[in-house]
Amino acid sequence: MHPSSELVDVLEQALRLLRRLSTAGDLSFTASSTLGRLVREGPMRLTELANAEAASQPGMTQLVTRMEREGLVRREASRDDRRGVVVTVTDAGVDLMNRRRAERTDALRRMFDGLAPADRAAIEAALPALTRLVSP
Repeated sequence: MHPSSELVDVLEQALRLLRRLSTAGDLSFTASSTLGRLVREGPMRLTELANAEAASQPGMTQLVTRMEREGLVRREASRDDRRGVVVTVTDAGVDLMNRRRAERTDALRRMFDGLAPADRAAIEAALPALTRLVSP
């Protein structure tokens, strides 16, 4: 098996694991991903957000409406184009994402600590290359 095929398998399993480890807020994967993007990248136009998340405009509009009702994001008219809508994460949204990250970090720390020292060292050594692999 080629290493890229094994990497796909491992990353898919890791993604499923991360989804299970985060329970705060009971967010869907798309909602979590969208909220995380807004936390990392700041306010975005609704159309840009839909494109970045590979979602349809109507689907993203529905998601943003739900998250707005839950107090996680707010919509504002774009300063550049009054017809456009900019989505911004609220303090409650940032707090939720911080809680979710803490849940994942704590769970992964316990799993990591249970590994053999050689496995922990191998993972630590691979982190810079994995970061470069997934960075834009």
